[in-house]
Amino acid sequence: MIKAKDIMTKDVITVRRETTVMELATLFSKSRISSAPVVSDAGELLGMVSETDLVEQDKSLHIPTVVSIFDWVIYLESDKRFEKELQKMTAQTVGEIFTEQLFSVSPEAPVSEVADIMSREKVHAVPVVEAGRVIGIIGRIDLIRTMIG
Repeated sequence: MIKAKDIMTKDVITVRRETTVMELATLFSKSRISSAPVVSDAGELLGMVSETDLVEQDKSLHIPTVVSIFDWVIYLESDKRFEKELQKMTAQTVGEIFTEQLFSVSPEAPVSEVADIMSREKVHAVPVVEAGRVIGIIGRIDLIRTMIG
């Protein structure tokens, strides 16, 4: 059985919360990657940041629909969603736009588990973590390579 450690990329490009959005965009462009693990100074996985997080900075701002009745203002949509959307659009650092990673795999995980996570969570990369530290990453292309190799 093929395991995560057999197909993972070992030279993982990671970023920190303090990495600027401009540095991230340059990194994605030059490295030709679409996502990167966000790690602490100790190398512990905090989350993931992707091209989607960057693209959200350029989208149009959707103002929530409100209804005013007498002196009350009633939001017809979530004002928390609007606040989060606005925060991402004005972000200057990775710490303001990244998604907290709630899933990863161990080096011993079967490749089928990685495929299940990618399919279920709709992500393009899954970090490989050992003792809390990122030691590799598996992208969709790595899974495809197992089909032909």
